[in-house]
Amino acid sequence: MAAHSPLRFAVHVAPPIPCVDFINNVKEGNTWSPISCTLVYSDTEAVLVDTPITIEQTKGLISWIDKVAPNRKLSYIYITHGHADHFLGISQLVQRHPGAVPLATKATIQHIKQQLEDEYFQNTWEAFFPVGQIHKPITRPKPLPDSNEFKLQGRWVFKAIEVGHSDTYDSSVLWVPDLKLAVCGDAVYGEVHQMLFEANTKSKREEWIRAVEKVEALGPAYVVPGHRKAEEPDGVWHLANTKMYLLNWGYLLRDRPKDPRELYEAMIKLYPNRFNRMPVLWSAKAAFQAPEQARF
Repeated sequence: MAAHSPLRFAVHVAPPIPCVDFINNVKEGNTWSPISCTLVYSDTEAVLVDTPITIEQTKGLISWIDKVAPNRKLSYIYITHGHADHFLGISQLVQRHPGAVPLATKATIQHIKQQLEDEYFQNTWEAFFPVGQIHKPITRPKPLPDSNEFKLQGRWVFKAIEVGHSDTYDSSVLWVPDLKLAVCGDAVYGEVHQMLFEANTKSKREEWIRAVEKVEALGPAYVVPGHRKAEEPDGVWHLANTKMYLLNWGYLLRDRPKDPRELYEAMIKLYPNRFNRMPVLWSAKAAFQAPEQARF
């Protein structure tokens, strides 16, 4: 009788790490949010979705993969969107698993190109994480075919769903139909404060809500947020919670706070238990940079 080889998945949450908050000019006491890295695996092969940032974080991910899915061939590394905190670990992973093919949508690859422009990268990611924390050279993913699909072992389909603007533009979700698993990148958050720095207008927040609704329409059984606390399960409730956070941000803006600090404090009062308040202040500042008529 043939052996049964089902797909499984597990999630490694790269721990929060210190960073330099150059946006608020605060060098110490800042934290980068934890990052979800999802491994989907059979008895022999595996697909990883997203990586962490630093050399040390990625070493931790590699060790975790060896423990969770030993002796598997890592066939693919899928990147959900262009923010560098989700792809800077590719090089180390490919060193450990030389056959692994990094993949992303064509739109994400264009975003990654922008993120890695020398001046931007130095002034942003190397400013957040200075003194050799980031591995170089940086490996870029290859484009998916026009179908936005790939298969593991010629059997299991992995489908990239392009969802538009979430916490950044041209975001995607990786859908694994056999598991009813949606690996959502930053289109969905867990109990971690959402980053609305780029989604600083009502129209962009509405687009983000539509992105979440595209995930809901898939009918997932499991939903992996791009940033969550390590102890959180990957439940479908993250979808509704992500949308409500965006709606509440709009409600607070309609109360016409006098400045970013007042908006920040109102959101912290509403969500006192979400992790990492640094992005809330970034988001509040960005909201006030948008024209008033576009905010709410």
